[in-house]
Amino acid sequence: MDEEFWRTAAARDAIASRPYNRSRLGFPRACRLLHRPEYERVYRSGKRRSSRLFTLHYLPNGLECSRFGMSVGRALGGAVVRNRIRRRVREILRHRRQEISSGWDIILHPRGTVAAANFAELGNELISLLQSAVGAAVPAAPPALPHNAG
Repeated sequence: MDEEFWRTAAARDAIASRPYNRSRLGFPRACRLLHRPEYERVYRSGKRRSSRLFTLHYLPNGLECSRFGMSVGRALGGAVVRNRIRRRVREILRHRRQEISSGWDIILHPRGTVAAANFAELGNELISLLQSAVGAAVPAAPPALPHNAG
């Protein structure tokens, strides 16, 4: 009994001690469109761009990060299929958010072919559509080296 307790405690401590950088890979609430008026503003005043797998609505927001929303219609399938599409798109955005320029409100509408697309194809098409619409993230310039007068 005592041995089992220590074995489970050791496993739990090993998992807890693993480094995890949540800030880099997270998808915080500040980077999501959450309320109906935010969606309506993008639909009413924003622009639209489409590809084979997605339709994208976007509008500048003047914030430090781009905010994402998603609308997956019932025509794409049942709840299981729609939730799978949401999870896949969210995972792509979570891992590749740094490749998209900041300062935009973006709403994604997956098309019917998304459910059958493989993950790599889905990611590449989504990122290329986002970059063509709102631009690629510009990497920060390295700090200027001090110029020695002499």
